[in-house]
Amino acid sequence: METIQNLVEYYDELYPVTKDQYDFYAYLMEQYAKPVKFLNIGCGTGVMENYLAKQMTDVTGLETIKELLESATRKHRNQLMALRFFKMSTIEMVRFLGKNFYNVISCLNDRIIFIHDRTLLRKFFFDCKQLLADDGMIVLQLANYNLYKSKTVSVLPEIKTTRVTLTSKLEYVSEEESLLSRNIKTGSGKVLPVYQKTSVYPITPSEIEEYAKESGFTSIEYFADFKRNPFTEKSPSMVVIIK
Repeated sequence: METIQNLVEYYDELYPVTKDQYDFYAYLMEQYAKPVKFLNIGCGTGVMENYLAKQMTDVTGLETIKELLESATRKHRNQLMALRFFKMSTIEMVRFLGKNFYNVISCLNDRIIFIHDRTLLRKFFFDCKQLLADDGMIVLQLANYNLYKSKTVSVLPEIKTTRVTLTSKLEYVSEEESLLSRNIKTGSGKVLPVYQKTSVYPITPSEIEEYAKESGFTSIEYFADFKRNPFTEKSPSMVVIIK
């Protein structure tokens, strides 16, 4: 069961676009001729997409959650920007979007784990390869799930803002099934459910490498964060660049 409406009010606080992210994407923009073409999967409320569009880039944001998509659309007030949002899943994207078009495809804030089985994850990488231009790349940001595979139940690091705390619990039911529960705790102590035992697939670095290579990608770099600090087996999160 999902109660996403409890997340929408606090989404921009819990998942802020940091200066490190802006700097990281500014660097990516230098790698391509303008207008750089971005596809952002799981775009949330569209903060990053609006920023990129203001840099004279071409931006497409995909979101499956209606409430988040509505928030993203409200932020798009300058109709002169090359920016569009669609309610679309990764399963649908290769049918409706231009092949060999995008320079950068991003999936941030752990959204990739909601592609909740191996077959669909393999399809994700294969479809991204079709949508990317010859010199294009995928950027992923997610937790280092190698840290949790040895436990049946794990409490993930909290995300705290001045108003709320987001708590997450990951359950490994079997090799093929994992469940994620998330709650928001307000300053008054009220607990608001977001996800309750939602199916996810906590993809690991070795699996990312396997699926990427199967799809024809030849280069994979792992970083601990958007500052490009070195990734180690103990890093709590990772930023992955796949070419």
